[in-house]
Amino acid sequence: MTETPSREHRPEPLWAQAAELISEQITRDGLTPGSRLPTERDLCARFGISRVTLRKALGHLLDRGLVTSSHGRGWFVATPSTVREWPNDLESFTTTARRKGLVARSEVLEQLVRPATLDEADALAVPAGTPLLVLERVRFLGDVRMALDHAVLPAALAPGLADVDFTAASLFEELTARGVVLDRSETAIESRIAGEALAAKLHLSAGEPILLLDQTIYDADNRPILLSTVEYSGDRYRLRTTFRPR
Repeated sequence: MTETPSREHRPEPLWAQAAELISEQITRDGLTPGSRLPTERDLCARFGISRVTLRKALGHLLDRGLVTSSHGRGWFVATPSTVREWPNDLESFTTTARRKGLVARSEVLEQLVRPATLDEADALAVPAGTPLLVLERVRFLGDVRMALDHAVLPAALAPGLADVDFTAASLFEELTARGVVLDRSETAIESRIAGEALAAKLHLSAGEPILLLDQTIYDADNRPILLSTVEYSGDRYRLRTTFRPR
């Protein structure tokens, strides 16, 4: 059945009416973040509108954070903006999700102990060859792949971490439980494009934008204890901060 926007009964322009119908369809059909919308051709036929009008409607929903697009793959229900905006604090992914009433989980891709490379040893101020725990995870909110998280830390810092099930456990919480104080983080943030390997892990298309957070985390004695690289899908992360004049 075609749900056609009507100028006769409503004062809004056709694109605004179409945007409202699409939003209502997302709610009515119970579409979750990451769900694919019907093709543009199907939406045009369903609502009886032109592709130009449809794209203006979808652009409006994109600006509102309700949908997102992926080149060559179509339109998807977006992760809510309350999920995408993270605090300007040193807080774990799991803790932030829990505080927002969401469920975080991980797919563990790598969890092993190996010798530190020269660069890692220099960054962590430990001798080359020091045993390091390497933990790489795809981080999820519900069924949505949010980020690829790669962490490296001295294995002796918190014995037993190599045996923890990190599909649900939080690295920060496990460290804190073992008496490790996470005091501050030095973080560099930059935009990049997803290569084929990262795109496959996050279910993106190669060339899509990502946001990379490169962190060195220090303890209360100002010692570097954790190296973390987190690569977020560009439409699933937003960091808000405050700048003040000196």
